[in-house]
Amino acid sequence: MKTTKTQRHEDILEMFKKSGALLDGHFLLTSGNHSDQYFQCAKVLQYPEYAGKLCGIIVDRFKDKRIDVVVAPAIGGIVVGQEAARQLGARSIFAERKDGAMQLRRGFEISAGERVLVCEDVVTTGGSVFEVIDIVNQEGGELAGVGYIVDRSGGDVRFPVADPSDQIACYTTKAVKYSPDECPLCRNGSEPVKPGSRGV
Repeated sequence: MKTTKTQRHEDILEMFKKSGALLDGHFLLTSGNHSDQYFQCAKVLQYPEYAGKLCGIIVDRFKDKRIDVVVAPAIGGIVVGQEAARQLGARSIFAERKDGAMQLRRGFEISAGERVLVCEDVVTTGGSVFEVIDIVNQEGGELAGVGYIVDRSGGDVRFPVADPSDQIACYTTKAVKYSPDECPLCRNGSEPVKPGSRGV
């Protein structure tokens, strides 16, 4: 029996809860905004079984397309990119931030004409993914699609893929977020914490 989207979301949410990856509290997001919920994908991706299942959702969309290389922004997207590439039989590389900008280092290259899948763990504004897409274009690669585990934008973020279906999130939610000067959690005397891998 085919799994419905609702059932898939429930299954994914259960993985996050079991691994302690869905956090409740007062969090400082990369954007500078505050939120009462945080998806710490690293905690669910530490389990290869869960990583395989989550990345398999992305891979199912692209398995019949030629993917030469999967590229992810460091650090969060690296595991997603590696596992997706493994399942697709593609190369896996990552971009990292240096002097404030995403760039390919460590001898990583994208050859002109290579079909590239960009992978990420969590997308809220999509800033890091847009930067990686810029790298793909600069290197002469062909953007085949974008896949990520959690979409916190509620589907609002749109990437420049040829077909809307070439952008896929395993789990979509509309995150509650507050600007620092309007945050009710701050007004209640709570201090935000930054649980992610990247500073603001």
